[in-house]
Amino acid sequence: MSLTPVLLGLGSNIERVAHLTAGLEALSGLLRDMRCSPVFESLPVGIRSGPFFNLVVAGRTELPLIELDRRLKFIEADNGRYAPERKGLPLDIDVLTYGERVGNFDGLVLPRAEILKNAFVLWPLALLVPERRHPGAGRTFAELWREARIEQVLWPVSFHWRDVQLTPPALSRAFPAPPSAP
Repeated sequence: MSLTPVLLGLGSNIERVAHLTAGLEALSGLLRDMRCSPVFESLPVGIRSGPFFNLVVAGRTELPLIELDRRLKFIEADNGRYAPERKGLPLDIDVLTYGERVGNFDGLVLPRAEILKNAFVLWPLALLVPERRHPGAGRTFAELWREARIEQVLWPVSFHWRDVQLTPPALSRAFPAPPSAP
């Protein structure tokens, strides 16, 4: 069976380290050649909540798109995403790209519009897969990030997964948290 390259966005604003770690562990069973971007902390966009941790994951899957999305929903559910009493967003996992697909696939629009709208998606993509081209825009993620004019507050944060530091200390030193950061 052929493998399709995928890019996924992950975010959490409740027990952020625990939920992102659980999400990464679950994804490691779904994806081959999985690689992770640095992790960023950001102020919420579009909702009232505490700050988020976000990252992007690249990998390859043999799952069809709709089955991959269905399994991502199960991972979110296992982390309390759909619990009626939840008070935030424990874990959000979005398919950003699936191969070179462009369009609406059973309600899943690809590439995901948030790529070009949110710095917490585009900056990690530019760091993880700088030369990969956005399937719709046709430009590399590095080019798109250099030209982006997105007004959002975010900064890299230290994050370990499986004893690996995902965020290089040099990146955190180059872009420290703002003085007003929570």
